[in-house]
Amino acid sequence: MDTTTYLIKTCTPLLWIVIACAGALLRSRDVDDRSARLEIWLRWWAIAALGCGSLWMTLSFLAIGNYMADTIGFVRSPFQFEIAFANLALAVAAFRAASGSARERLTVGLVAAVFLWGATIGHVYQWFAHGDHQPGNGGGILVYDVGIPAVMILLAVAQSRARVPAPALA
Repeated sequence: MDTTTYLIKTCTPLLWIVIACAGALLRSRDVDDRSARLEIWLRWWAIAALGCGSLWMTLSFLAIGNYMADTIGFVRSPFQFEIAFANLALAVAAFRAASGSARERLTVGLVAAVFLWGATIGHVYQWFAHGDHQPGNGGGILVYDVGIPAVMILLAVAQSRARVPAPALA
C-alpha cells in the first residue's frame, strides 16, 4: 500500500471531527455569550462528530464489510454486524443529545466512551500483540475513538457548570 492510500484510509475518521469543528467555529464566530457558544459546539459535536461519524461506521460495516475488515487488518466476521448496530445506537443517542440537556449529553458522552475507549484498547492491543499496523487499526481511528467521547464529556460538563441555577420559589 502506498503512502497516499495509507494516509487516506487512516485519516478518514478525522473528517467528522473536522466537519464538527469547522461548523461550530463558523456558527459561533459572532456569538459572545459563553453558554450560547457551548450550545453550538455541543450540537455540532453531537450531530457531526458522534452522530454522523457513528452512522458512517454503521453504513460502512454493513455495506462495505470486506473493505472495512481489510482496512482494520481482520478477516470479515459476523461480529461486524454487531459493531454496525452498536455504532447505530451511538448515532441515535448522539442525534437525540443534540437537543438534550447537559445531563443527557454527558450520559451520551459516557456511553460513547465505554464503547469507543474499549475499541481503542482493542486496537492498541492488536497493534502491539499482533503487529496490526493497518490504517484502520491505528492513527485516525484512535484519535476519533478517544477524542469524540472526551470532547463530548468535557463540553457537557462545561455546559452544566455554565448554567445559572433557577431561582428558588418562595
